[in-house]
Amino acid sequence: MADKLKFSLALLLLVVGIAGFYYLGEQPMIVRVLSVLAGIGAGVAVAWFTSPGQRFTNFSREAVAETKKVVWPTRRETLQVTGVVFGFVLVMAVVLWATDKSLEWVLYDLILGWKK
Repeated sequence: MADKLKFSLALLLLVVGIAGFYYLGEQPMIVRVLSVLAGIGAGVAVAWFTSPGQRFTNFSREAVAETKKVVWPTRRETLQVTGVVFGFVLVMAVVLWATDKSLEWVLYDLILGWKK
């Protein structure tokens, strides 16, 4: 129940920050944007202290730790794979173009007799 109240308070703070943007319509834009940012910051701060907020924080830490364990490809490997992909796309484009032109010739010239 306490988490629901905290989430409600966090959403209320966010709405107040957005409402402040419109309420401060006569103020400079920086003040209006700071109002929204303050609402977002206060909402995130309150949501942080809920159990789902803590679980999200732990999940984020674990995700960063797993990302550090990944063996990323070298620059050379990346360029080689990119070259293979571009080559394959080029070959497929030529094959599809040739298929299209062949079917066009068969249908229009041979079957229907619509010479251009």
